[in-house]
Amino acid sequence: MNEQEFLQSYDITKYDRPSLTADIAIFAIHRFAPDSYRHEPSRELSLLLVRRGQHPFRDCWALPGGFVQREESVEACALREVAEETGVQPSALMPIGSYSKPGRDPRGWVVSELFASVIPDEDRLPVGGDDAAEAAWFSVRFDEAADGSCSLRLQNGQTLICARLKLLQSRFGRSSFAILDSGALAFDHAAMIAEALCALRESAKEFEVIFDFLPKRFTLTELQRVQETVMNVSVLPANFRRKISEYVVATDETTEGAGHRPAVLYEKK
Repeated sequence: MNEQEFLQSYDITKYDRPSLTADIAIFAIHRFAPDSYRHEPSRELSLLLVRRGQHPFRDCWALPGGFVQREESVEACALREVAEETGVQPSALMPIGSYSKPGRDPRGWVVSELFASVIPDEDRLPVGGDDAAEAAWFSVRFDEAADGSCSLRLQNGQTLICARLKLLQSRFGRSSFAILDSGALAFDHAAMIAEALCALRESAKEFEVIFDFLPKRFTLTELQRVQETVMNVSVLPANFRRKISEYVVATDETTEGAGHRPAVLYEKK
């Protein structure tokens, strides 16, 4: 029997198969105007969530995502679902991992592939659509204790979501978590968000993802503030500039206005 004959006689329906979904954690950094031109704008890391319009978990907040269609890649599904549910269109995806724990979806055997993405602040205007009743940006705070317990705090105005997790392991640059309290987030999305955020921080540590939060040209201070916001740390300017020098190149342009001395604009090499 040759391969063609084997494939013609092969019955794939002999094996149970899960449904496949794609979910995406989209991050942005929101800048708040200062009270005075003498001060820098404040910044906070934000995550795009949708409020589910259908069962299960109706009216709960969740990551945008949905079922992969026939003849569609998982990546294409993620981009399509985000556009349909929020109106936001990311330009690139970072794979985070697969989620296949039995019982994670009350509808049945559903495996999800999680992606993360970053968009500049000016592209942050979501509009709920498709099966999402609403789409909104939530500020993100994630804290890890020495004993492995973690808290995830998401807030949009008066809407506050507080989830509690436990760090299970951290291997190959990826952390995994058990959910102690989902904070009313849908499915296992509390763990997904925590793991996507940890992956984002690891990438920011190596200067890989921080450029995606900014326009093509930026100041070194803006770039430093992005890394600090994502990683939730303070960085010494001299150390940052020494390390980032091999990743950027100065342009012949400078900043204008804002009441400060003009600063050189840089581009990623």
